[in-house]
Amino acid sequence: MYFLAVVIGVYVHRQFPPGVWTLHAYFPAFVFAALMVVVSATMGLYKAGGPLSSRTALTRVVAATALCVPVSYLAFSFIPYGHLAQSAIANILLLTLLGGLVMRPFLNGLLSFGVLQYRLLVVGTGPEAQAVEHAIGQRGLSQALIASFYPVNDIRDPGIDPTRIVQTGESLDVIVDRLRISEVVVAVREQRGGVLPLKELLNCRAKGVRVTGIAQFLERVVGQVPLESIKASSLIYGDGFQQGVVRRVFKRLADVAVSLGLLVMALPVLLITAMAIAFESRGPIIYRQERVGRGGKPFTLWKFRSMRPDAESDGRARWAQVNDDRITKVGRFIRRTRIDELPQLINVLRGEMSFVGPRPERPAFVEKLKAQIPFYDLRHSVKPGLTGWAQVRYPYGASESDSANKLQFDLYYVKNNSPILDMLIVLETARVVVFGEGVR
Repeated sequence: MYFLAVVIGVYVHRQFPPGVWTLHAYFPAFVFAALMVVVSATMGLYKAGGPLSSRTALTRVVAATALCVPVSYLAFSFIPYGHLAQSAIANILLLTLLGGLVMRPFLNGLLSFGVLQYRLLVVGTGPEAQAVEHAIGQRGLSQALIASFYPVNDIRDPGIDPTRIVQTGESLDVIVDRLRISEVVVAVREQRGGVLPLKELLNCRAKGVRVTGIAQFLERVVGQVPLESIKASSLIYGDGFQQGVVRRVFKRLADVAVSLGLLVMALPVLLITAMAIAFESRGPIIYRQERVGRGGKPFTLWKFRSMRPDAESDGRARWAQVNDDRITKVGRFIRRTRIDELPQLINVLRGEMSFVGPRPERPAFVEKLKAQIPFYDLRHSVKPGLTGWAQVRYPYGASESDSANKLQFDLYYVKNNSPILDMLIVLETARVVVFGEGVR
């Protein structure tokens, strides 16, 4: 849509036949489309979890366009044929706004009428089957529709409407054809003893219908590795956990470049913050705390102090709570804006942390969590990060239960870490900072 806004805008402005000037507009069109996607993601327009309200979507579309168009106008000065897009910037602005305001309701309307929907058949009617439905609702996947549930045992979850459970008089592959199923999700915990209709599932695969286990489905849809549905064997023999030399070298170079650039740009903010903390209360400006890094090795993490100096005078480690009275006035502001995390750029430069990775925890918490949560130590197979997948996908964690939920996202990152995933996390982090999400 953004690409076409530039191409059509240039064509209308120049009023030449197609292929003469519009071909020259392709390069600035790619640049504009990339910038709009980045800004829109930062504004939360692509955030999962349900469609935005019309008012919120309208506000964010206008804000994203208002921010991106001037930046793009400047960028066009440095790219081939950029002057064509500059001369048509008014047309591009109008087409971008119209496209953003018209296409979103149009696509939502198609989905509400069942067009473009992805139909699922869930094998199983127990808690795991309910977890599949909950995941779809949690992610706001209106394009995904559970057409029916196929029973394979006597376990029933009361949250599943009995009228949505198909009768087993027909074979599974026949039901798949009749209901026009695109994917079969096997949501059964105990699969031994001939519980599953394996021959019929194989027939579905032979017909090109996707068959997925619940762990793989939740990993793909929710972006987490569900602890209750995974086994050590699936982690050992499955795909993922790629951490080659090239990946590590590339990530280290990116960490150094980004950290140096941010430190230089944020220098005025760092100085003002340091003075504000010193003015408000006595005590150290920089708070040093031991955290657990890669391979379980401890390191000293740096942060701007956001709590009273006597916040843990008794020596006991405590989770931060909602409206924690230990937080100072300056501390509340720098925590909300994430300014308190900026000194950790030094940790990144020293190689103790990466820009993206699981957030490091305190040793006292780690020992307790390792004893309570399976696979917890796997998060220490990569460097901890200034931001991470769990930070942009889950609210602030302040308990053992929260840590277990966040671990599912950390495991997803460790298993699927890549430059593309890192870039997505950075964009999501920008959204979290802009809208002040998940702050305590």
